[in-house]
Amino acid sequence: MTLHTDIPTRDQLERLIAARDQASVSVYLPTSSLTQQAQAGRIELKNLAAEAARQLEEAGTDRGAAADVREALDDLVEDDDFWAEQARSLAVFASPGSIKMYRLPNRLTSSVEVSDRFFVKPLLRAVTFPQAAFVLALAAGSVRLVEVTRDGPPFTIDVPGLPTDAASAVGKASITDRSPIRRLQGSEGHKVRLRQYARKVDQALRGVLTGLELPLILAAAEPLNAIYRSLNSYPHLADAGITGSPEGSTDAELAAAARTVLDEIYAQELAQVRDHFELRFKHGRAATDLATVARAATYGIVDTLVADIDVKMPGYLHEESGAVTLAEEDDASNYGVVDEIARRVLLAGGRVLAVRADDVPEGGPVAAVFRYAF
Repeated sequence: MTLHTDIPTRDQLERLIAARDQASVSVYLPTSSLTQQAQAGRIELKNLAAEAARQLEEAGTDRGAAADVREALDDLVEDDDFWAEQARSLAVFASPGSIKMYRLPNRLTSSVEVSDRFFVKPLLRAVTFPQAAFVLALAAGSVRLVEVTRDGPPFTIDVPGLPTDAASAVGKASITDRSPIRRLQGSEGHKVRLRQYARKVDQALRGVLTGLELPLILAAAEPLNAIYRSLNSYPHLADAGITGSPEGSTDAELAAAARTVLDEIYAQELAQVRDHFELRFKHGRAATDLATVARAATYGIVDTLVADIDVKMPGYLHEESGAVTLAEEDDASNYGVVDEIARRVLLAGGRVLAVRADDVPEGGPVAAVFRYAF
């Protein structure tokens, strides 16, 4: 079974937020990993594409550009192979001559935005807390890589070149066999061969994990746990893992344990952000006022932005000063102010956390920690 998620990398996200075209359409809709339920998603995308076409027409968009965008969205609706493999949500970004799709593990509500830039804030939730991970179930007698999605069933991924077990990885009938060269035996020889095995596992995983940013959760007993961690090359290996041998665990049991680890990771991350905000706020290096945060984002001063994923505030930000002008209603000429603040923070090398309202410090639409007093 192939991977069903396409969470964008930082580079891909930056290209999206830097794009500009008067006929930029952003579409979000819930989908299902079950093929037999794909029809509902196709119908929803067709309806949202029609709404996008209506908004483009009302905005007086060039007919050729509008037709190009509508054709790209219609082609996607009719792509049977694409709809055969979905996740929990789909994000589509279309402009004349370009269409990008991301299958996301978190559940998003249906929406369509038309502007001169893409609406990326809902996408940031998947990047911030994807609720998805890989589990490396590593034991001397077996190894497998399991993908864990937010709500869908976990599944084992076919990894080319992945050893079947430690003994076959080192060309032995048993990893306790004596070495005729170094005459390694007992615990010394056992650990050396486990290290060789772990190195081959790491090398095989590079072909699957390179370029991805999902957490890798290790399920292993000692000494394999420590050995693998000592030579792992994937930068997103979680500090917390699943203890004990995974050989007797099903994919579903590993997924359940992994979700507990993910919850701990995210809860710890949010707690650290809140503590950091409170400390910086006392020293004039943090704010929740929308106008202040918008100016700071424009000047490249924001180190960390926490934004409410659900709030929609249509309007404009002055390109140079960051002054905020709010609009009474959303249309094809304005854009989301909070989304634009997030864009400016990301382009300045800052960090953006898209969270639910309860997790934003002080309960506003945004909270920001500054690089220096502002």
